[in-house]
Amino acid sequence: MNSQDLEKYNLIKENSTGFIEHKRGLIAVSGKEAVQFLNGLITNDVAKLEEDALMFAAFPNAQGRLLAVVRVMKKDEKFLFETEAATHEKVYQNLFRFTFAGDFFVADLTENYRFFRIFNLKSQISNSIGFQTEFGTDYFIPNEETEKFLDGLKNQNAVEISDELYEVLRIEQGIPLYGVDMDETTIVPELGIENLISYNKGCYIGQEIIARIHFRGHIAKQLTGLILSEPPALAGGLFEQELKSPEGKNAGRITSVTFSPKLQKTIALAFVRYDYLAEGTELKVGDQTATVKNLPFIE
Repeated sequence: MNSQDLEKYNLIKENSTGFIEHKRGLIAVSGKEAVQFLNGLITNDVAKLEEDALMFAAFPNAQGRLLAVVRVMKKDEKFLFETEAATHEKVYQNLFRFTFAGDFFVADLTENYRFFRIFNLKSQISNSIGFQTEFGTDYFIPNEETEKFLDGLKNQNAVEISDELYEVLRIEQGIPLYGVDMDETTIVPELGIENLISYNKGCYIGQEIIARIHFRGHIAKQLTGLILSEPPALAGGLFEQELKSPEGKNAGRITSVTFSPKLQKTIALAFVRYDYLAEGTELKVGDQTATVKNLPFIE
């Protein structure tokens, strides 16, 4: 991390506002049969979603493997789906194919908005769509309102976050990234995201496999954190090496790694096998020690 990013990092940790613009997808779903269709496609129960409330959900395939993680908000009798750029088109096509089957309408709103992830700001902004997070708020700002929004951030002395700095903050928060920490080989429960799955609603695509994993007691592996024994200069190449138990057994694999200035440690996201998931468990990756840490690294 360069000195400018480190200065911004410290400001954000001291509760200053920071922002970054990303590409994200925003899709609206409506219609009298929306709940019925949606509950057949995703892991969570939109029937329980109240106005202006939001929930996490996943789109699984028939094998219970991950197509996308989304946030769903109920607003003005519509369901707003928010997802990563990498999964936007996949989510849209998954939803749109049912528009001819009943009272179910899908509109892609992505091109009407710009997306900003804001740290240390939880206020409501008029004309925007806000998804609150543990560290701030994600805003979809109408295109015509963007310059005004950015001027407001600058007036608050908000700092603009680089991609490199965001990667540090993302990993500290334990936020998985599609195509990096998760993909179509990931079985949905392996993400370990709280309240991602409803086990009480009716059938949906992939439900049988996901439920079987849940009711047998545990998943084979789960995304978790690791604290590494070496500084970042020696952390390269870790993605190519498997995690091993002290006895030399396969214990998982690393997906993302960075150096946390606050912790003064190299940290990583990794899929770790169930037998080694307990916080404090020491594993090996190459010549390094990797200690299991529950996510997030920093509250």
